[in-house]
Amino acid sequence: MAAMRYRLTFAAGLALGYVLGTRAGRERYEQLKKSARQVAQNPAVRNTAETAAQQGRQFAGRAVHVVSDKVGDRVPQTVAARVRSMRDRGHSNEDGWGTSTP
Repeated sequence: MAAMRYRLTFAAGLALGYVLGTRAGRERYEQLKKSARQVAQNPAVRNTAETAAQQGRQFAGRAVHVVSDKVGDRVPQTVAARVRSMRDRGHSNEDGWGTSTP
């Protein structure tokens, strides 16, 4: 009988903790979501993210050229063909997202 009372008390405490925790967790989640949205809409953050993305694309393009020049004849034909197609795509002023790059 004592074991049954212990189990019921434990289950009730668990249910109460779950309800209170999810309610508090949802409020905190909404706060974090609102803060993240505000940060993402900040012009300085957006400019920095765009600059980082452009630099990443430039560095990736350079890396493709360097790697293909150094190991192009030592890799399987399928890989070499893929690298060549990436290199050819790198010559346009448009990235994969349809936006132009400097």
